[in-house]
Amino acid sequence: DFKHPGGDSVLLFGGNDVTVQYKMIHPYHTTKHLEKMRAVGKINDGDVQRDYVFDTPFEREIKREVFKIVRRGREFGTWGYFARAFTYIGIMAALQYLWVTVGPSWTLALFLGMSQASIGLNVQHDANHGAASKKPWVNDLLGFGADFIGGSKWLWMEQHWTHHAYTNHASKDPDSFSAEPMMAFNDYPLDHPNRKLWHRAQGFLFLPLLSFYWLSSVFNVQILDLEQRGAQSVGIRMDNDFVKSRRKYAVTLRILYIYWNIVCPFLKTGWSWTTLAQILVLGAAESLTLASLFALSHNFEGSDRDPTKDVREGGEPVCWFKSQVETSSTYGGFISGALTGGLNFQVEHHLFPRMSSAWYPYIAPTVREICKKHGVKYAYYPWVLQNFISTVKYMHNAGTGANWKEFAQPLKGDL
Repeated sequence: DFKHPGGDSVLLFGGNDVTVQYKMIHPYHTTKHLEKMRAVGKINDGDVQRDYVFDTPFEREIKREVFKIVRRGREFGTWGYFARAFTYIGIMAALQYLWVTVGPSWTLALFLGMSQASIGLNVQHDANHGAASKKPWVNDLLGFGADFIGGSKWLWMEQHWTHHAYTNHASKDPDSFSAEPMMAFNDYPLDHPNRKLWHRAQGFLFLPLLSFYWLSSVFNVQILDLEQRGAQSVGIRMDNDFVKSRRKYAVTLRILYIYWNIVCPFLKTGWSWTTLAQILVLGAAESLTLASLFALSHNFEGSDRDPTKDVREGGEPVCWFKSQVETSSTYGGFISGALTGGLNFQVEHHLFPRMSSAWYPYIAPTVREICKKHGVKYAYYPWVLQNFISTVKYMHNAGTGANWKEFAQPLKGDL
């Protein structure tokens, strides 16, 4: 008898303990909000290890000051956000029409791939965070942008919301080992079994490997059952009725995407290696635009690769808000935000994931000041190239084990 104000997406995680996800999506909820819902059971706190603690002095101050800038209930997409989003949608629709009706070309492949990536960055990302609009149907509609670029909104939410809740967590962040065994984002100890010989060259292979992101997404068999294996491997259950009911829609949209982007070019030109190469250029352009920007966010020199180390060693939960800052980086400013859907403001985004990216340039200065006041490490790069260089260096050192070889005693976290 309870209708969730944020829509049906909450059902995606039915059957799971989503305490952390709840708190990150509802930053100003109190126990009064929970009283509106019917309790169906209670977890014995003694049976659950809590890695994070909330309502710390740092969290209270950062929320208090940020909500002076963005009033509660007004944190959703602005007119500027929707103008930007529909501009990117219009560009991609026009290029997609040409790809289907006229046929492929090298130039069109490049720009269509980049355009599809812009939908992933600027449209579906805010929407699938529930941040584009206060109206759930708007978020649901724009969220299908993920499916029109070769992904799936439901698979994306299963992995991405889990990643947000446990960023860089040694055992619970599916993003931290999503590229294994091809690449290792985690800086494993030298004798760790997840280290592979070819990881020593991953600083050089970083971009070439990322170019296959599109292929791995479009032909991902997980679309058949909508159970994202990364989230599943860290304990998230996805066998509920809501997920099962969405499978037919996900498969239908994937077939449509493959028809438009892979089958139609061959129908226009007939079989040729040139056409196949142009399709792969489309995929590589999308892959590099999306994946290279995603990779910058939490893999850089000085990022905290083990934010819950204190929990394991001392049993004391760590401040969730502090861990989000120290595992993320921000680069550039307003222009970068307009091009990347605000993903350049990763620190701000991880602190307030249900706030529209349109607001991040306005709250960033305040966030930095409060971090400095509380001694929380805030990573900022004025230019994206600086962040990229730092990421490549980190990937090289993580692959070769250089960070472990440099010290007499192996470094365990707090990189």
